Amino acid sequence: MTSNQLDAIFGALADSTRRAILARLASSGDLSVTELAEPFAMSLPAVTKHLKVLEKAGLITRGRDAQWRPCRLEAAPLQDVFEWVEPYRRFWDESLDRLEDYLKELQAQEKQDDNNPNTSPKQHGD
Repeated sequence: MTSNQLDAIFGALADSTRRAILARLASSGDLSVTELAEPFAMSLPAVTKHLKVLEKAGLITRGRDAQWRPCRLEAAPLQDVFEWVEPYRRFWDESLDRLEDYLKELQAQEKQDDNNPNTSPKQHGD
């Protein structure tokens, strides 16, 4: 996957209308432009522009079946996005795991201090 391809995919995904179109195709299967446009308060030419962006990014294909021109989800490029994002997910998971371990240590120390009669309760201003 080239940087330009990844840029095109992220650019296509940056718009909520295009994400909604992809979600509809994922849940409903192939749909025509008219069917895809139904839930949106925009013209067919505006929807077509969104479809062109998705098609250029490789996220959809448009076919022809007699008079029907179905749009189809092409999910393979989303795998490339996942592979790009995955190291960052691992980074945050590991960071949150370290934070959880640290908080457990603090709670154990606090519990130990509370059970130790030789430690006095903390005063305001300490």
